Amino acid sequence: MAVMEVSSHALQQHRVRGLDFSVGGFTNLTQDHLDYHGDMEQYFAAKRRLFTDHNSGNAVVNSADPYGQRLADEFAAQTVGDTPTADLFIEIVKLAQAQSLFRVDGVEFSMPLIGRHNVANAALALGMVRALGVTLEDCVKPLASVTPVPGRLEPIVEGQPFGVYVDYAHTDDALRQVLSTLREITPGRLRVVFGCGGNRDAGKRQKMGVVAATLADSVMITTDNPRREDPATIAEQIAEGCASAAGADWQIELDRERAFDEILRAAMSGDTVLLAGKGHETYQEINDLVQPFDDRAMARSILATLKEAR
Repeated sequence: MAVMEVSSHALQQHRVRGLDFSVGGFTNLTQDHLDYHGDMEQYFAAKRRLFTDHNSGNAVVNSADPYGQRLADEFAAQTVGDTPTADLFIEIVKLAQAQSLFRVDGVEFSMPLIGRHNVANAALALGMVRALGVTLEDCVKPLASVTPVPGRLEPIVEGQPFGVYVDYAHTDDALRQVLSTLREITPGRLRVVFGCGGNRDAGKRQKMGVVAATLADSVMITTDNPRREDPATIAEQIAEGCASAAGADWQIELDRERAFDEILRAAMSGDTVLLAGKGHETYQEINDLVQPFDDRAMARSILATLKEAR
């Protein structure tokens, strides 16, 4: 069996032409890649190709997403959601710092991934394998031992008295999901460092600023793959969103390493720090130069220095 994640670009560019999938799944659709697709309807049209051009009849969708519901209505897809009307009904039992406990159609699951968005994605995957004839009960043990994806709410632990997570969140919806997850498990202040990529969809920059300032207590705007754009201009556009939301304290530090150092030094016991935007990436793209930069390695280095100083 082969499992593929097929991007909207791949569907639009016919990169999977000739392939039919035994089952197709749809998680959600939020603003991204509009520099390529133009608008959300065209973006959705590209995603829809998975079900019109490549699917053999089995479709599983997240009906909590409005675009997912549109697909469910059009293709009579199996639905996954947190409402009793869904074909697979999700119930959250407990969200903790290192695991999520939940039920799908009454079957209890535990997995080493945190957050409601990860529960929704896991439930969709369960729906897809069930469409292939696997029972939910057969999935309990494999899901409990699943390996977390690098750079997706990846915890960084160096003995510090506060939580540190690295996540790839680089859209307003992804940032909202991750910050909402961390808010549920943070007794202290929630702090976030993030930026936005250059030469990409600029329309999400202010939106990400609004999300960060609304859900976090402290926001540090920094550089994240500015490519050929001026990092200061990108940061100012994000800051406009922060300023429009009554919420967090925010500031700009374009040097990503210094931004990390400052926010980690400010963190107190019980706080949580989110280093967002790059996740698994090990580089920065600045003026056509690819420079080494790994959020996880940088965080560990700074935390180790702070530990020695204590």
